[in-house]
Amino acid sequence: MTKLGLIAGGGGLPLEVAEHCRRTGRPLFVVRLKGFADSGLTAYPGADVGLAELGRCIKALKAAQCEAVCLAGLVARPDFAALKPDLRGLAALPGAVAAARKGDDALLRFLLGEFEKEGFTVEGVHQVTADLALGAGALGRVRPDAEACADASRALEVARALGRLDIGQAAVVCRGLVLAVEAQEGTAALLQRVASLPEAIRGSSRNRAGVLAKAPKPIQETRVDMPTIGPDTLHAAAAAGLAGVAGEAGRLLIVERETVVALADELGLFVVGLEPAAA
Repeated sequence: MTKLGLIAGGGGLPLEVAEHCRRTGRPLFVVRLKGFADSGLTAYPGADVGLAELGRCIKALKAAQCEAVCLAGLVARPDFAALKPDLRGLAALPGAVAAARKGDDALLRFLLGEFEKEGFTVEGVHQVTADLALGAGALGRVRPDAEACADASRALEVARALGRLDIGQAAVVCRGLVLAVEAQEGTAALLQRVASLPEAIRGSSRNRAGVLAKAPKPIQETRVDMPTIGPDTLHAAAAAGLAGVAGEAGRLLIVERETVVALADELGLFVVGLEPAAA
């Protein structure tokens, strides 16, 4: 079993990957990105590395005899002028800046290429741990009705259209009406905007309606940026009056799956995976 170097940003996803490796016995080394990685990752062998310290990161991975790397977790788009790169990071910086001008996906592909140049195999989270991916059908007890299924399909269609332009991954549709789309603000802010809309055009806690859908961009490098939901997503969706959350089967990651299932049942929300051909 190859040793995995987990390059960890913020949020619960890196913790899920690390726990999976511990549970399955896969050797692991964690590169904790300063200012982003959860403190819980200090329980695993690893090193703390700055965002632009590419040389230090690669040196640590090679010293730990890692053969593969997995990038997981939230990292805010950097202010390149404020970064403090090491020599290897400085050499890569012009290429990173040029790639960033083409969009987030181009930047991520450039970063993966830097690790591949150093001889590492890049694995996506969904490749390291398949049990994080949403399967086809409903995840909990709540099932979408016909109107919700139509909203889910429409929201996925809109999310894919956004993705083709490298804008975002998510959209909210209620009774056929597009209420909001995601850009750089992220899913949490998207749902806050929906919650601020008049109840006449959205659902409520008394009469839930509408669906949040997340889909990977057609050009997206899914080894590093697969759409993700977790407990916070469900709380925000409930606060916005939505009926549920949808994604493409096999192409949406669920963080804290057991908690998400229990919370969906408690809140009366569905979480559903649609086959791409049927979405």
